[in-house]
Amino acid sequence: QVQLVESGGGLVQAGGSLRLSCVASGNIRRINDMGWYRQAPGMQRELVAGITSGGRTHYEDFVKGRFTISRDNAKNTVYLQMNSLKPEDTAIYYCNCRAQITTLDGTWDYWGQGTQVTVSS
Repeated sequence: QVQLVESGGGLVQAGGSLRLSCVASGNIRRINDMGWYRQAPGMQRELVAGITSGGRTHYEDFVKGRFTISRDNAKNTVYLQMNSLKPEDTAIYYCNCRAQITTLDGTWDYWGQGTQVTVSS
């Protein structure tokens, strides 16, 4: 299995910044894609940004130019730098990775427990 632990969430004022971190551990053979998702109350979980093992990134339009996703393969860690935060960014942010594990063939999706981000106006 793979465990993902997010950190870095909190309460900030509009226009402020936060950096989220997610560390993967466990029976990891290889981590392929990693990404950040978010879910606000009453809303569906939505993709925020993703990054491939080769470093290619994708951003949804509502965060493009404000957020930056990055990864450190040696540390099995993915980051989300969030700048110019808006109240509508308030949500629980979840880390996701697609990985090959040592105990079973195939590629599997794993999720972190989530970290709360609250942006006040």
